[in-house]
Amino acid sequence: MTEIKQLLNTIKYQLKQQAKTYRDVAEALQLSEASIKRMFSESSEAPITLDRIVEISHFLGFSLAELTQEASLSHEKLSTLSTAQETELVSDSVLLMVAVCAVNHWSMADILATYRLSETECLRHLLKLDQLKLISLLPGNRIRLNISRDFDWIPGGPIRDYFRQQGMPDFLNSRFHHEMENFTFTHGMLTEAAASKFQTELRHLKRKFAELHAESLQSPLKKRHGIGVLMAMRPWEPISFSKLRKN
Repeated sequence: MTEIKQLLNTIKYQLKQQAKTYRDVAEALQLSEASIKRMFSESSEAPITLDRIVEISHFLGFSLAELTQEASLSHEKLSTLSTAQETELVSDSVLLMVAVCAVNHWSMADILATYRLSETECLRHLLKLDQLKLISLLPGNRIRLNISRDFDWIPGGPIRDYFRQQGMPDFLNSRFHHEMENFTFTHGMLTEAAASKFQTELRHLKRKFAELHAESLQSPLKKRHGIGVLMAMRPWEPISFSKLRKN
């Protein structure tokens, strides 16, 4: 990948992160939207100039040096944290909350506008997340995530244990009657082959949810809602049934 292409990919990513469109860029640069689209087109006969990249960088709140650093680090993303890092997160509920906000692409301003945190307290937790390598805190208190698109918590790790012990009871404590809520439970008897096929379908559904999450980042925070989806599958029989089984 050429350096210019890497910069363009980083700009496209930042546009999505900041919920900005080619039209916004066109207005900032006083050009037509069609001109901006041609600049970003890989087949364009008139490739984007360095001066234009500098202008777009400033529009996004970066210097050219910062944007270049973003591009160079784009492939050095975490797919998971260490057990020690997850343990640190669950040891402080406020730190965990700020971490979840950051993972969901909130800005520091979004966090302060939503939760009862002082700017000093919020900054202290963001600096801790920077120390844990989950984010990099940039000039202007901008948050850069250091996680890959396939990032996940450790199976059986501290975060998942936290959810099982505290999050799951709270999540299930609902009548699930709201228009954005749905609760479906089904039970059947499957062969190992059929169960394997269904596990594949669950992975596809999880991937689709991640795609919709990324798509939703283009909308302002006030139009996005925290949605929890619990997908669970295991060999199971109600304990009242199993008590009646013959040995």
